[in-house]
Formats: sequence, C-alpha cells, structure tokens
Amino acid sequence: MKITNVKTMQVEIPLQKPLITAIHKTESVGCVLVMIETDTGLVGENYVFALNKMRLTVFEAMINSLTQFLIGQNPLYVEKIWEQMWVDCNPLGQKGVTVSAISAIDTALWDLIGKQANMPLYQLFGACRDRVKTYASSGLWLSASIDELIEEAHDFIEQGFRSMKLRLGKENPREDVARARALREAVGEDIEILTDANQSMTPRQAIALARQLEDLNIGWLEEPVPANDLVGHARILEAINIPVASGETDYTRFGMKDILDKRAVDVLMPDLQRIGGLSEFRRAAAIASAYHTPISTHIFTEQSLAIAGSASNCISVEHVDWFSPLYNEAMQIEEGDILMPEAPGLGFTFDYDFIEGHRIKG
Repeated sequence: MKITNVKTMQVEIPLQKPLITAIHKTESVGCVLVMIETDTGLVGENYVFALNKMRLTVFEAMINSLTQFLIGQNPLYVEKIWEQMWVDCNPLGQKGVTVSAISAIDTALWDLIGKQANMPLYQLFGACRDRVKTYASSGLWLSASIDELIEEAHDFIEQGFRSMKLRLGKENPREDVARARALREAVGEDIEILTDANQSMTPRQAIALARQLEDLNIGWLEEPVPANDLVGHARILEAINIPVASGETDYTRFGMKDILDKRAVDVLMPDLQRIGGLSEFRRAAAIASAYHTPISTHIFTEQSLAIAGSASNCISVEHVDWFSPLYNEAMQIEEGDILMPEAPGLGFTFDYDFIEGHRIKG
C-alpha cells in the first residue's frame, strides 16, 4: 500500500448554541479536513479545528507543506513519517500550528492503518476496555442562567450522561458558587459535576472559590489559572480538596512531562490536536502512567476513543457534539459510558454530503 494523494478541505460547522466561556465566544467551529488516499482505495480521514475560521488557511497551508513526506510512502511506516515531519518543523518551532498539522496527518495515517488491518484502532493498539466513562461538555456555558443550566443538565441525563462539566469564571465568585450549588441540588448526588475555569483566575482566587465548592462533591477543577502557570497549578493542588486537571493547552509529550515533573495536576488532559496525533498521544499516556497520573482526553471524542480503549490509565473522555455532523456514524452512550466503535480504523467516516454543504470556498 502506498500513499497517492493528500486532500484538504475547509468546512464550517454551526453550533446548536453559542459557546461562551471565560475566554471563548463563538457560534461555529471551522475545520480543516484531511483525506489521505492510497493505491488500494483506502482513505485515512481526520481533521483539526479552530474556533476562529479565519485561521484555517494557516492550518491548511502547514498540512500541505508536510505532504512531501507522504506521497509514495507506505502509511504503515507512520513512526518514520512522524519523525520526519517533527524534524522538518524544528526551524518553525515544535508547538502551535506545526504540531497541529502533524496531528492531522498522523491520526489520518492511523485511521488508514486500522482500515487496512480491518480492526478498530483501540484493539490494534491493544485493548483494555470496550467502553469508557464520558462527561457532557457541550453546554453548561458561562452565559447560561441557572434555569438554563438545570434544563441542560436534565437533557444530558436523558441522553445517558452521568457526568457533566460546568464552566466557572463569573466576575463575582458568589455567582459561580450559586450556579454550582443549584446544579448539584437539581441533579442530585449520583451525577458527577466537573468544573472548568478556563484559565480565568489567580491562584488565590481559585483556592478561595474551590474551598466554597468542596462540599458540593466536585469531580475536578480544570485550568483554574493560566495553563503556563504550573507553579500556580501546583499551589492550588496542594491547598484544596478538589482534584486539579489541566494539560489541554500544552504540546507533545515534552509539555506533558513538564506538567508531570512540576506535580501540577491530579488529572492530565492531553488534547489530540496539540499533543501531536495518536502516535504522540500514546507516548504521553505511557509517560503519565509512570507518574501514576490518570489521563482524561480533551475534545476530539471520536478519535480519542482509540486512546481511551487502549490506555489503562485513561479515566474518561470529554464528549462534545460539535463535530458529530461530520460523520456518518454516531457515538453510542450507555449509562454514562461511550461504547468503543467496532468499525475499522477510528470507526467513524466522513459524511461527504454534509461536508459539501458546509465547505468554505475560497
């Protein structure tokens, strides 16, 4: 099998409700789709995304600049291709757009490898489970009123979720406490509530808020301070009785190791786009296990199931429905878990009818 062509395409996906956090506000997400074609007819598929669709051209250009390492190559040599791209990107910097481009290609290559083997990737990697805990993350935004939060929470429960994430970061922290308390009273003690401050606080503010939330049985406090403030994260971790989660904003196994070395998290949260694709995600999961630290995957729910099903220290996946329209197949949620896809590769294939109707044509 040899790679014959690499196609890219920009699409815009409208969100059912605006996404509003302490640092984000958007009504749609933009994606660059990657399709790696071979002489066998098999195609590997993946995407990267940006909340600001105007930045997609940068991602697409970077991806296209790396196709020189793909054409004519056997996709089974995915580690060789990854290393060639990594070395080539060194002069530009091995974070940011360069790593996102590597991620897009690497995960599409693994999709292709799984399809050739006729196996789902979580099994090809060495399966440890066939279902994994998930939490609803497509709502409970900072902009929602308490009544809207409660309505959304009950909707998530009806969909099969037993865990959900609430955004924090109100100017008056009393509002955060009131919202969290109302949510806990509405859903009861059997539903897990996670919280995410989206890097909006100082260590002192985060500690003060967390101490007011501790009696609400909060599952974790995510990114309470700027992601690069590892000392601040560690300070918060030692001062509160709520687990601290972070990691989605850093890059590659080297960034994850730095977080772990600083003892800055209780739960590490790699992001597939920033980590460097499935190849690098597997390395990061292995490193985290050496620090006795669990991981929980960030966004990219469909693709991250390959990691969740094969990394024994993965405790959950974040469920977002933003990208579901891209796919023919739907994720299956059952009693708070997502079932692993049994189709070959990632287990999800692009819906080109939807894609064609949402292309960004330049």
